[in-house]
Amino acid sequence: MTYVKPISTFWWLRRGSYFRFVLRELSSVFVAWFVVYLLMLVSAIGSGPEAYHRFLDWSTGWVLVLNVVALLFVLLHAVTWFNLAPRAMVVPHVPPVVVLVLHYLLWLGLSLAVAWVVLR
Repeated sequence: MTYVKPISTFWWLRRGSYFRFVLRELSSVFVAWFVVYLLMLVSAIGSGPEAYHRFLDWSTGWVLVLNVVALLFVLLHAVTWFNLAPRAMVVPHVPPVVVLVLHYLLWLGLSLAVAWVVLR
């Protein structure tokens, strides 16, 4: 019989790189929550004013706190995804930093466009 060394449940807390990896993987759960929340919002809007007001009444307290935490995880997810882009998209004759900067500029431009549409 071969000896198998037991592994701690919290093995990922030993190194910062492991911890960041687990946080990034966990962030996908919060990305999924944002999708579900957005679909619930769209459904409530489509169901009329009463359903929309019920949704707004439900979306207070713990849901607001959950959405703030989810926003932080979604930002982590986006930043780590963009930081991986230069490795995933090897473009001949283009330095990786250019790919990275263009991703962030596109993200900023789209965020400003959405803010302009929502806030005008």
